[in-house]
Amino acid sequence: MKLQSFFSSILIFFTTIFLLVQTPHPVSANQSNHVGFLQCLSFRLNDTNIVSKVIHTLNDSNFSSLLASSIQNPRFSTPDTPKPILILTPVQPSDVQSAVKCSRRYGIHVRTRSGGHDYEGLSYVTHNKPFVVLDLRNLRSITIDVNNRTVWVQTGATIGELYYEIGKKSRTLGFPAGVCPTVGVGGHFSGGGYGTLLRKHGLAADHVIDALVVDARGRILERREMGEDFFWAIRGGGGSSFCVVLSWKIRLVDVPSTVTVFNVTKFSEQSALKIIHQWQFVSDKVSDDLFVRVMLQRYKNVVRASFPGLYLGPVNNLLRLVNREFPELGLVKEDCKEMSWIESVVWFAELGEVPTDVLQRRTRASLAFKAKSDFVQEPMPEIVISKMWKRLQEPEAELAQLIFTPFGGKMSEIGDYETPFPHRGGNMYEIQYLSYWRREEGEEKEKYMRWVERVYDEMSEFVARSPRGAYINLRDLDLGMYVGDDKRSKYEEGKSWGVKYFKNNFERLVRVKTSVDPFDFFCDEQSIPTFRSVEVI
Repeated sequence: MKLQSFFSSILIFFTTIFLLVQTPHPVSANQSNHVGFLQCLSFRLNDTNIVSKVIHTLNDSNFSSLLASSIQNPRFSTPDTPKPILILTPVQPSDVQSAVKCSRRYGIHVRTRSGGHDYEGLSYVTHNKPFVVLDLRNLRSITIDVNNRTVWVQTGATIGELYYEIGKKSRTLGFPAGVCPTVGVGGHFSGGGYGTLLRKHGLAADHVIDALVVDARGRILERREMGEDFFWAIRGGGGSSFCVVLSWKIRLVDVPSTVTVFNVTKFSEQSALKIIHQWQFVSDKVSDDLFVRVMLQRYKNVVRASFPGLYLGPVNNLLRLVNREFPELGLVKEDCKEMSWIESVVWFAELGEVPTDVLQRRTRASLAFKAKSDFVQEPMPEIVISKMWKRLQEPEAELAQLIFTPFGGKMSEIGDYETPFPHRGGNMYEIQYLSYWRREEGEEKEKYMRWVERVYDEMSEFVARSPRGAYINLRDLDLGMYVGDDKRSKYEEGKSWGVKYFKNNFERLVRVKTSVDPFDFFCDEQSIPTFRSVEVI
């Protein structure tokens, strides 16, 4: 297909769209801007083969499947969910530059997607303007330098793919990222990112040593060129507020050749509550080689408490440690299994006893969900935990889940200001509240969302306050979002939830944003605002 012919079809497509939107619609499309954008982008790509690989319109037979392919929350995959006017799938970094330059020139709103795990769907949905999705699925190369213990990983790769490549190279090198293998490294790293190694090694963002980004002017910059403030902001402040991150350079960490995984499960409320209560006093203070989570959920309509864990060492050392520091857990050798660290990644992802090549698979989530988060700084009374247990017995909690993740260790050694992620020392653990429902129950989603809101509200006096904290990688639009495009009020609006995610680091993030993206090109419903509002008044 010749470029001229391709552009003619694009022109016809947008003419059709323009005629359709003349009927009442909450968003009015600007035909000339869209056509100009396509002309600009097609000219810059300058290759018919590249154009057909990068630009996907609503008329393309694969458009719907491409859009749905990495939607990880089916709550945002309904007929009335706003759809992008285009999906762009860059095949080389210069394609991203072209997309940014043309989008900015013609006022086209862009959402950047790597793994599609944004809890509120903001990487592929916006509700107040026409938009395109910049899907980085083709930028997923991983280059490992074992001798220097470093990796360059492109943003479109998943953490599962990263783990798989590390595991092929070494049994004694690892990386402290999350437990869900389909999460894209782009959003995960830029929001902080944590997993089973956080007590020993901290966040994924703590081990990012360089990055390549496309800034709001369409320039490709590395750490030296972007400057330390910019580099600081994208390692926990949410990269989509500042740029498109093309790739990350990370430093690997040492892991033992043998680690031990285990799981203890209790179905009795009385026995479970005693263990959880004691867990609060020890989980953040024991050796940082030990990570023990608490997971509360229903199983065959019965509430259960599970205590999955990872120990960086052999089982005999683990048993001695737990019997001395946390005997209430009742851990025995039969609960444990020795394996390599990379095998433990598969185990924690609940992928079964299968080869690690399952980490390369890209699967879609089958359940819709709503989530919230909290940080806990003082042990809760047993009666509070008991109340959560009873909430899980309610009909709408059939698929709900509460996850307690221990902090301490390395998390308490790194200063709150060293990255934008501020929830370090003083936090014993984090709670994630999750309410799930099946796709066919979409019309009843409100009752499931109300359940998680009730539990969250009831916990307010037992969690961190002034401000009540939240984790940007577990995004929650209930905390607030921008309404309209009034630059004069955006800073004050953004601050109301920004301090929950970033505490005292919010102001520095705003300064960085004002410096690197003063016209707020990279924005979404909860992006970092600029100080432009103050200047306009």
